[in-house]
Amino acid sequence: MEDRTDYTLYTDGACSGNPGPGGWSYILVHADGTETVEYGGDPATTNNRMEMLAVIEGLRSIGQPASVQVHSDSKYVVDGLASWLDRWLANGWKTSQKKPVLNQDLWEALDELRNVHRISTHWVRGHSEHPENERCDRLAVQGRDEAARGGGNNV
Repeated sequence: MEDRTDYTLYTDGACSGNPGPGGWSYILVHADGTETVEYGGDPATTNNRMEMLAVIEGLRSIGQPASVQVHSDSKYVVDGLASWLDRWLANGWKTSQKKPVLNQDLWEALDELRNVHRISTHWVRGHSEHPENERCDRLAVQGRDEAARGGGNNV
């Protein structure tokens, strides 16, 4: 895989109840400093699914193989990409406790995307006044609220 462009991807997910209505968002910062900002929601989901979907949608928006720094306040997503995913694949989608991996469909999508892009993960403390994380949080909440009302950009 040849890296052509570098990107920084900020992501967040939100859920009201778990499960309940949820939203996701991302801010993709291009090498030239321009941004792509998207969000969406689902009327019945979980917080972890929204955190994952934010990363998936952000990575899918990149049109060619690239080096991408992913910033997320979700330890689930960061740890999953950084270490758990390879073990789950080797164990036939079973956890270390021999239980089925939750959200396997989304982990499979992330696995496919990490075979396209060179991904590095960075954990950001949520609600710590990190500007991009705060923006993503507001957008994810907007996506959640729109999904709860039956509108919005549902994915």
